[in-house]
Amino acid sequence: MFFKRFRRHLPTGSPRPVTDAEFVAAYQTTGDLELLGELYERHIDMVYAVCFNYLRDEAESQDAAMQLFEQLITDLKRHEVHNFRSWLHSVARNYCLMQLRARRVYVSTSALMDGDDASNDPVSADANRMIATPDVEDLDLEGDLARMHTCLKTLPPAQQTCLELFYLQEKSYAEVTQLTGYELKQVKSYLQNGRRNLKLCLDRRHD
Repeated sequence: MFFKRFRRHLPTGSPRPVTDAEFVAAYQTTGDLELLGELYERHIDMVYAVCFNYLRDEAESQDAAMQLFEQLITDLKRHEVHNFRSWLHSVARNYCLMQLRARRVYVSTSALMDGDDASNDPVSADANRMIATPDVEDLDLEGDLARMHTCLKTLPPAQQTCLELFYLQEKSYAEVTQLTGYELKQVKSYLQNGRRNLKLCLDRRHD
């Protein structure tokens, strides 16, 4: 793995952290980059996958994963983190969106609108969601995201939860049912109705 160079050995005589929370607490206390490097390596495959989903380039995704480690050196000291993997996923996603915004890449919400959620393929979903051609009738990244998040908040809680888990957090059907307690049929219904309501809201705000 391209990130192996960050792997080091912990100082001898120090209690070895086991859980992510223990690594976070130890790093925030000591500032030891060896601890952060080992913690980050646990989740580097997820970080790279998130970066590739948005950047769609292997070299750029690897560079982004490296840059994110540098960013974590300061960010992790300034934030109270309860679930490191979830927090890191959001940090990686936001970093990539900022990179796209800087390049004025345009995105569409077609993955939320096309109604074809049966494939449940996060990579395909992001590929459909991201269109780098300005001649397509898409909203710019900043405006699109602002409207989407605003409209998500107007949906019924069940629809909002299912959309966020399935599309934004890239959970599978099984994971959504497990996390929400809804039956599979309910989850699919909430996704379908949520997409429709979200599209109506986005259309109104776009107009």
